[in-house]
Amino acid sequence: MKLLRTALVAALLPLSALAQETPAPTGDFAPVAAADVVWSDLMYVKRPVVVFADSPNDPNFIRQMELIARDPGQLAERDVILITDTDPDARTEVRMKLRPRGFSLVLLDKDLKPVIRKPLPWEVREITHAIDKFPLRRQEIQQGAGRGTGG
Repeated sequence: MKLLRTALVAALLPLSALAQETPAPTGDFAPVAAADVVWSDLMYVKRPVVVFADSPNDPNFIRQMELIARDPGQLAERDVILITDTDPDARTEVRMKLRPRGFSLVLLDKDLKPVIRKPLPWEVREITHAIDKFPLRRQEIQQGAGRGTGG
């Protein structure tokens, strides 16, 4: 069993490294490296979901990226920008503001205030249900903007 797990992790490592280095998408939903994010540009435009880890080899980071890859459309509909940060030494603006320890999944609303922090990976369904309870998201739904309006 350990051999199978090791083989699976080894096979997925290039994917996690790719996710960390992927530039901002131009229409498709894709992760953005924290170093490429201008925090102030996100205010009231995007809803950040940040995945932190101390290494791209962290099993929780790999698992979280797999879970998100299964259904990214649900996140895109909610104006989510997926930000990844797996280098604590880089001291990115995102890491300095949110101060994670090890693996951490942080959901923020469009006002860039952290609403939920999780120490373990979450399914997209759990993330979207949590987002749908955010005050600004509820307001969007009431105003008929339930299907993503951010740029």
